[in-house]
Amino acid sequence: MVLDNEALYDICFRTLKLTTPSFGDLNHLISATMSGVTCCLRFPGQLNSDLRKLAVNLIPFPRLHFFMVGFAPLTSRGSQQYRALTVPELTQQMWDSKNMMCAADPRHGRYLTASAMFRGKMSTKEVDEQMINVQNKNSSYFVEWIPNNVKSSVCDIPPRGLSMASTFIGNSTSI
Repeated sequence: MVLDNEALYDICFRTLKLTTPSFGDLNHLISATMSGVTCCLRFPGQLNSDLRKLAVNLIPFPRLHFFMVGFAPLTSRGSQQYRALTVPELTQQMWDSKNMMCAADPRHGRYLTASAMFRGKMSTKEVDEQMINVQNKNSSYFVEWIPNNVKSSVCDIPPRGLSMASTFIGNSTSI
């Protein structure tokens, strides 16, 4: 997974409105993202995944194994989320290039594969509908020669302090 200090600082400045982000703030973003990636290994869920499934689904060829990761909702350390987000809002934020933890812009490439991990109480039907919507609206950003290249999983336990969250892993040619 590609994590980039420049992108993390941009998130802290632009999205979280922190004037002087510390390494603790950057580490908070990384830990939230990594917690989302590994949540299905640690907690029960409706559509669970594991590292082997992730690797099989995200790596179409051995040399194409660099992933960009994203997280939603982005919150600063110690802050509370006051408004509960909906699954469509989480999905929109998760796929937004401003929420990516690396400085590559996915709009300058195409997704080979992607995985979306949702946490919290939500219906798998709604998650599946949102993933189909993303693929239909942005079909030019996905390669057509890998069918069913977006996977999703739902873990029932949300992150501490949030009612629901989502983590994104994408294998994109923009890296």
